[in-house]
Amino acid sequence: MSLGSGRCHYHPDRSGLGICVECRNVICVECTTQFEGINRCATCLGRRLQQARQALTRDDWSFGNLFLAAVCLLAVFGGLYGLAALLAD
Repeated sequence: MSLGSGRCHYHPDRSGLGICVECRNVICVECTTQFEGINRCATCLGRRLQQARQALTRDDWSFGNLFLAAVCLLAVFGGLYGLAALLAD
């Protein structure tokens, strides 16, 4: 459906309630979801969810990340060893 038709892009037999701010399609009451205070359709919400899930997964263990993790572990265990030595005296 075109923007000027006033009919839902996904349900051509229904009149449109609003416009999805991302894809600019006219959407009906059942297709409209307000997210962050603005109208979005299910397709655009699905894309946003997919992007959010990709942002949460991190598989980039570089040398710097591994080095920092090793230094932190050494600091923690060194601190515990030093504390145990002080308490043993």
